[in-house]
Amino acid sequence: MHPVLLVDDEDGLLDMLNIMLQKEGIKEIEFATTGKQALEKINSFRYSLIVLDIMLPDIDGFQICQEIRKISDVPILFISARTSDIDKLTGLNIGGDDYITKPFNPLEVVARIKIHLRRQSLQLHSQNNMLDQFDYGYLKLSKKTGELYIKGEKIICPAKEFELLSFFCANPNQIFSAEQLYEQIWKQPTGLNDRNTVMVHILRLRKKIEEDIKKPKIIVNIRSIGYKFIPPKMEDL
Repeated sequence: MHPVLLVDDEDGLLDMLNIMLQKEGIKEIEFATTGKQALEKINSFRYSLIVLDIMLPDIDGFQICQEIRKISDVPILFISARTSDIDKLTGLNIGGDDYITKPFNPLEVVARIKIHLRRQSLQLHSQNNMLDQFDYGYLKLSKKTGELYIKGEKIICPAKEFELLSFFCANPNQIFSAEQLYEQIWKQPTGLNDRNTVMVHILRLRKKIEEDIKKPKIIVNIRSIGYKFIPPKMEDL
């Protein structure tokens, strides 16, 4: 599960939602108080859900939603003091998944967030189960047989490295923090040394799949954020 992004210029509202979501077990939460800040975060990171105010100090929430929809299908839940039916229809027609008017019952907002997260989780699980074989020419991986081939040569790959690479293949061109990768592959909450565990496994993977581990082109670092898997093309390597 990726973080939830809360976008609103009311600090009190952000604090309240943060506390309630934390109580419901949703621990990874990020915040933006302007449209510009929100777009910068969305362009550099992947979120499970975005709660988006419409009346922000710099960019209209409807405009932000349209920009998001150019690059992502992440669920967007509008919250706004604008209560007209036209506003609600506009928000839903341009790509919003839900629309809640202010003032609202915080419990209702949290409940709707959990519904959208659960729905998305089920969809992702279904999609990932269907994807069990990846063929990029240079790199071929089969989850069904547990086999990895690089340039036609079979590569022996330990279980956790194989799981990590399989996850990357199923989620190409998306940025994941070391903590997110650890929770996905090791199925445990992250601790003090778990970032190092991920780094070691990625280094081992790079030795198997990269042409030059000093200049990786497949599993690349996104500074201060995490890692991204770029599907390899034979002519690019």
